[in-house]
Amino acid sequence: MRALPVTVLAVCGLIATACGGTDPGGAAAGQAAPATTAEQPSTAGQAKQSPPDAKPLDGKVIVIDPGHNGANYRNPKAINRKVNIMTQWKECDTTGTATNSGYSEAAYTWDVSKRMVKILEARGATVKLTRTSNNGVGPCIDERAAIGNRAKADAAISVHADGSGAANHGFHIILPKKIKGPVAKVVGDSSKLGIAIRDAYRKGTGLPYSNYVGKDALNYRSDIGGLNLSTVPKVLFESGNMRNAAEAAKFQDPKFRQRIALALSNGLQHYLES
Repeated sequence: MRALPVTVLAVCGLIATACGGTDPGGAAAGQAAPATTAEQPSTAGQAKQSPPDAKPLDGKVIVIDPGHNGANYRNPKAINRKVNIMTQWKECDTTGTATNSGYSEAAYTWDVSKRMVKILEARGATVKLTRTSNNGVGPCIDERAAIGNRAKADAAISVHADGSGAANHGFHIILPKKIKGPVAKVVGDSSKLGIAIRDAYRKGTGLPYSNYVGKDALNYRSDIGGLNLSTVPKVLFESGNMRNAAEAAKFQDPKFRQRIALALSNGLQHYLES
């Protein structure tokens, strides 16, 4: 999620969102693998408990925050404006990072988030995005938190990818610390959400825990505005390192992005069903 110079990001474009990949276990994209016979729950009295066409996430509201925006680099005045995040004043937003070939974090997060919307809506959830395209500016980090708050989301996730040294690899999840602010009441639930997403992502993509930040892929911080200002369970997910050649190649592959979207969706569902 580190910012890169305008000259690098100007070449980045929006990637198509459909690819129809499959998960590592062979289930169709957007579908959970069927349970084995031993795992099938008893259906006695099931008709009385829920309609036969009920979906696992019916009634749940999920907010997905695709990090940055494709035109942020065009308006430095707007994104450099400082906003209050309770523990400090911080820039409204940043441009994000990119792969060495110029595939931007903003394009990546937008593509993965749109894929997640399709998967989660198919499972019955109401899904809201914090931005509507990848050719605009913002919104600011405080407004991104406010969107989840207004929606009274059952869970929220900010999708990012990191930009670190080329030898660094792996994913990590940023979770909120307890501060005197809106997030205080949901720190525990946010931690549970982060662990569910971590486990599902590791299983679904095979990517390792970060070898350069956090412990067991968990990094607790009090300087992330989108978390500090959230009144709903929320985490910031760093998919991996876009400056690592091997991980960059995966992020630029539409089929692998579908695996990422499916894994993150599974993590959200595991949390919401727990």
